[in-house]
Amino acid sequence: RMVAPRALWNPDEVIASALAIAETTGARITHTEDVGEGVVGVDFVYTDVWVSMGEPKEKWAERIELLLPYQVNADLMKRTGNSDVRFMHCLPAFHDRHTALGEQLFQTSGLAALEVTDDVFESDASIVFDQAENRMHTIKAILVATLGD
Repeated sequence: RMVAPRALWNPDEVIASALAIAETTGARITHTEDVGEGVVGVDFVYTDVWVSMGEPKEKWAERIELLLPYQVNADLMKRTGNSDVRFMHCLPAFHDRHTALGEQLFQTSGLAALEVTDDVFESDASIVFDQAENRMHTIKAILVATLGD
């Protein structure tokens, strides 16, 4: 499932390709702008940063306004209806003001957190650090497999 503003959905040709593969595998592909519809029954909620350090600061306000309805917070996690739902993020996450950029984003937007609130990021549902550790081992395995003897 992709729950996001239509402007950020995958290109039509990518969606069409995914739907074609889904027909042969039995997978279900869903794109929706409706957060409530999109998260019901999920096992994992995955998000990414809304603004990147390389992006012009002039774009931050526009991006934050576009994505604020999609912020992962306690209410969104409850809306899944799954008490075992897990939260994932590729990191870094802007979940508080304890970094220079987090504080700068607060000064710009007035928000103490962007894509995920601190209560979700620090909760038992959050597996972001396990995810990061697994990514490290995956990268090492790829290096071993591709570098050979």
